[in-house]
Amino acid sequence: MRLSALDPPLYPLQVAKPPTLQAARRLTSRNQVKAMNTKENKKAVILVSGGMDSAVTIALAREQGYDVYALSVAYGQRHSAELEASDRVSRLLGAVAHKTVTVDLRSIGGSALTADIDVPLDTDQQADAATIPVTYVPARNTIMLSIALGWAEVLGSSDIWCGVNAVDYSGYPDCRPAFIEAFEQLANVATKAGVEGAGIRIHAPLMKMSKADIAREGARLNIDFSETVSCYQADAQGRACGHCDACRLRAQGFRDAGLPDPTRYV
Repeated sequence: MRLSALDPPLYPLQVAKPPTLQAARRLTSRNQVKAMNTKENKKAVILVSGGMDSAVTIALAREQGYDVYALSVAYGQRHSAELEASDRVSRLLGAVAHKTVTVDLRSIGGSALTADIDVPLDTDQQADAATIPVTYVPARNTIMLSIALGWAEVLGSSDIWCGVNAVDYSGYPDCRPAFIEAFEQLANVATKAGVEGAGIRIHAPLMKMSKADIAREGARLNIDFSETVSCYQADAQGRACGHCDACRLRAQGFRDAGLPDPTRYV
């Protein structure tokens, strides 16, 4: 049997009743919980070294609405100036918290940054591009990301950010896209958050940016790069040597970006 628009309805029309005050309160409560959960999901743990890359990473996360929980690692590096810069930059860029965790990689050594090995100065970066330099710290980024992963689980965060870069860098294997992708896979099979929760995402927003790109992005975000420390062997005041790879890459980035270099040199 076909019904026309003129036929009476087979069932009486149901007129929706307005929700009771109690039902409205329940709905409001559920929406509040949902909003709270959404806000919790906007927490981000960000690895901070005190240099220009991690400063830009914090600012980008803040721009995207994340509450930043900054994490630094005192691993036995040659100076404490970068750790002091990490705390300073985290506060200036609006981090909710900044934590420094101590891991004694100097007891392992194997790097010019954690052993009695001279830091190479004024090297030919293009000629040395095929070899991993002695400033590489064995497994450093793996260890740092693992600590960040643990804190993210405790905070209920699904997002870990780091400032690794595979364009203008010193050739470290743990700064490449393949490493970040592999660690994200590991994080999602090795943690409760990965297995039962929302999963873990590793953000590396600077991965394909040149140092000039990073400098320009920092300028756009109004970052005061004079507060950052990149030098492998900065003095107690955080002044840079101007001759190590980190200093030279940084200075070249500002030159290529057409921006003044705010770095304080010895």
